[in-house]
Amino acid sequence: MPLARPAPAPYAAAMTQHQRLLIIDFGSQVTQLIARRLRELHVYCEIHPCQKVTAGFLADFAPRAVILSGGPASVTEPDAPRPPRELFTLGVPVLGICYGQQVMMQMLGGRVERGTGTAEFGRAFVEPAGGDLDLLEGWFTEGREQVWMSHGDHVSALAPGFSVFGTSPNAPFAITADPARHFYAVQFHPEVHHTPKGTRLLENFVRIAGFTGDWTMASYRDEAIAKIRAQVGEGRVICGLSGGVDSSVAAVLSHEAIGERLACVFVDHGLLRQGEAEEVVSMFRDHYNIPLIHADESELFLGALEGVSDPEEKRKTIGRLFIDVFQKHAAEAGGAEFLAQGTLYPDVIESVSFSGGPSVTIKSHHNVGGLPEKMGLKLVEPLRELFKDEVRALGRELGLPQSFIGRHPFPGPGLAIRCPGEITREKLDILRRADAVYIDQIRRHGLYDEIWQAFAVLLPVRSVGVMGDGRTYDHVCALRAVTSVDGMTADYYPFSHEFLSETATRIINEVAGINRVVYDCTSKPPGTIEWE
Repeated sequence: MPLARPAPAPYAAAMTQHQRLLIIDFGSQVTQLIARRLRELHVYCEIHPCQKVTAGFLADFAPRAVILSGGPASVTEPDAPRPPRELFTLGVPVLGICYGQQVMMQMLGGRVERGTGTAEFGRAFVEPAGGDLDLLEGWFTEGREQVWMSHGDHVSALAPGFSVFGTSPNAPFAITADPARHFYAVQFHPEVHHTPKGTRLLENFVRIAGFTGDWTMASYRDEAIAKIRAQVGEGRVICGLSGGVDSSVAAVLSHEAIGERLACVFVDHGLLRQGEAEEVVSMFRDHYNIPLIHADESELFLGALEGVSDPEEKRKTIGRLFIDVFQKHAAEAGGAEFLAQGTLYPDVIESVSFSGGPSVTIKSHHNVGGLPEKMGLKLVEPLRELFKDEVRALGRELGLPQSFIGRHPFPGPGLAIRCPGEITREKLDILRRADAVYIDQIRRHGLYDEIWQAFAVLLPVRSVGVMGDGRTYDHVCALRAVTSVDGMTADYYPFSHEFLSETATRIINEVAGINRVVYDCTSKPPGTIEWE
């Protein structure tokens, strides 16, 4: 049976009774964050790829406002993606972000040039350039504002009617606008968490456009339940349960939709953390009266991964084996036809283009890009368009206990992607012990709830050390901890040197096979949260 995914609509169903904002997607890896910020403001919006937005589409959609996303292309190329010219005659407010600013400027008579010493990636600071602008109400309160930049090209001349309202060291036109037509353009990304006042800017934009805000997580819950019922009909569903918040929320939401026709399958693939299988099974059975199949398939997974070192091959092997296991256990669940799983949008955007736009694949996720082309189960993915914090909000809406909602994310491929290079049982055992010490340290110091995700990585290198009077030649362990809101951008957690020293000492003393510990202080971007 061909792989059957739900249509990738921005939300569970089109809600034509709402005021609508259109986001034209040019392929940015963070386009969906624009929608996420607007959801926080209770604004209904839809993302559509630029190549599908025609003059006819605009007329049918009738947006109250439009946002042009960022993207990887260069407007200086002849085949660069562009919106239809009719966009600028709709008479509605338009906001261009990064590539969106550049394409606005070029189409409306300005000029964009290739980056030659003007690129900016990461934090930057924008200063006001004079004049009042409704988009910036309450913005420049400290004289300058931190923003998140990610651009190589730059605007070198403004389009007629536009003025400059903010500058940065490498972007002299960081904030521009034509107030008379309510056209606004910014070079930075207001949608990411590391532009602290980005939400305020978007709030000002939707206020200018006259949005009142009427979209809530409670309404999403009702729509998602209705969508599951419509998709499944009278069929039976198995849900892949990992014990994390994503799969737990997917399971409880599916149970509300179809009741006893749902069964959960917890797959122990031999790549779990120390004591995790027992913890997950007991935690779920203690809280929910949902049939749970505990499938110990560690020999299957570890055997298939033997000798595999390429991270993409690891992910795709794990994805294929997960489906094999789910198909095997579908019969135990009364002949289930559907597989529910907790796929989130960050998984999707790093694996494939979410809405058909020109985005770039970063890595395949075991439950997205790692799925086989054919399988005997149809997919139910009720969280596919949500971010982690939204899933937690939905979990609270569903009444999940904090023990589920507050858990750090744990990837489906497990320790396979925290053990770069070839996986062996010996390496996994060393990594489990190191990770357990690290998380214990974080809990002892009361830091667990301040951190989005923390884990240890066993590096594919060895280093020389000295223990006692003897020489050692053992593994290197890297520690990773990040802060984030949505998983799309992240910054490293600023542990004290005392914490890091104490933790490194404990790991080296308590975990045989490790003689060196390092701390990863890379943000996302340019890194990803996981190492593979």
